Amino acid sequence: MSSEPSAPSTPKPLSPNEAIKTASNFLRGTIAHDLADTSTGAISPDNTELTKFHGFYQQDDRDQRLALKKAGKEKAFSFMLRLRLPGGRCTAKQWLLLDRLADERANGSLRLTTRQTFQFHGILKGNLRPMIKGMHTELVDSIAACGDVNRNVMVAPNPERSPVHQQVYDLARGFSEFALPKTRAYHEIWLEDELVAGGEPKQAEDEPMYGKTYLPRKFKVGFAVPPSNDVDVFSQDLGFIAIIEDGKLAGFNVCVGGGLGMSHGNAETFPRLADVIGFITPDQVNDFGHAVITAQRDYGDRTNRKHARLKYTIEDRGIEWFKAEVERRLGWSLATARPYEFATIADDYGWHRAADGTWFFMLFVLSGRIKDTPGWPMKTALREIAKIHEGDFRLTPSQNVSLSGVSDAKKIEIEQISRATASINRTNNPRCGSTRSPASRCRPADSRWPKANV
Repeated sequence: MSSEPSAPSTPKPLSPNEAIKTASNFLRGTIAHDLADTSTGAISPDNTELTKFHGFYQQDDRDQRLALKKAGKEKAFSFMLRLRLPGGRCTAKQWLLLDRLADERANGSLRLTTRQTFQFHGILKGNLRPMIKGMHTELVDSIAACGDVNRNVMVAPNPERSPVHQQVYDLARGFSEFALPKTRAYHEIWLEDELVAGGEPKQAEDEPMYGKTYLPRKFKVGFAVPPSNDVDVFSQDLGFIAIIEDGKLAGFNVCVGGGLGMSHGNAETFPRLADVIGFITPDQVNDFGHAVITAQRDYGDRTNRKHARLKYTIEDRGIEWFKAEVERRLGWSLATARPYEFATIADDYGWHRAADGTWFFMLFVLSGRIKDTPGWPMKTALREIAKIHEGDFRLTPSQNVSLSGVSDAKKIEIEQISRATASINRTNNPRCGSTRSPASRCRPADSRWPKANV
């Protein structure tokens, strides 16, 4: 007697986030309604998932939780806002604006992240829209700085080191724009569709690359220029390794499937280094990125967010399968990867001549935190430098900052400001500089601050 056919296995339910994204009307949700509600400092749980796509997370003061709970009061809610800043480039005018907004709308500090951008903490709900509108006056935004989309694109800082560095930076910035969500939700909610002069035009409501549910999880991209691997390219979902031949950019070796995150005690989560799968030319960057992102969109795990990154898609299906799927979407095959060598990941502290004849100075920033402390007014000093600086500020993956594009004349002025700041530090830390003094007794940045005749 034959047995009855077995019932098909029940498919796993989708992650709750998938339903939130589906019902969000392209990331709008009811965020605007929550912002208008002055009876609470919080936003609803569903909207807290959507606001990540707009660049911020809801938080609360842990030190006050117990006391507020005993008093029957609401948690002390505030928000962390992260900027989209491709390659970490920030103009002097933008720096001054962000410095001011940190004081007016946040907790007063600038925090540099390992993805070459700024984070602001302690923003109250009523300050969110003024903060974002203020940023927009200098064309700074937080679109897709968080959420299940491509995050801030990393690239080797100091493009003026060589023409190749500049070319790679331009391609990385172009890819960041290419991979932005197309929804108008950000502009409607935060800017009320106001555009500054030269702003972007309105676009049709559609998400041709992401779709209504966007990606299963976050997606990270980095561009490295050997011999430096300062962007840690093998930790990215998608990495581009510049191949330089005869002093020119020939193209990129491309790697996929990196990610260092894991959940403690969960053996099904693990770090993974990206695999190099081939070579592309500079004009193929956006097409290749589109193919990788859409493959992850269609095959990534939407049932378990701890298993939803591209690294798990590749681990489950195999790197050869993924390469073939990407090539199918491209309609052409990847070329063979070319030789390259990484030798360093470190930032080069101090003054350096750039290829264009200007100077840049790499400044060490302890834990990426820029703030004024007793005896060490770093935030004030950088503000004063920004007032006279004619070049850019470049944030690095190591949470440091480079003063770039400095002329010989401005170098002298910057050194004067920095010497005054370092003098304040030494006055308040008399043991600083002693070989027997514990490092904790000194401001580490003091030894990295610009000095005359360097």
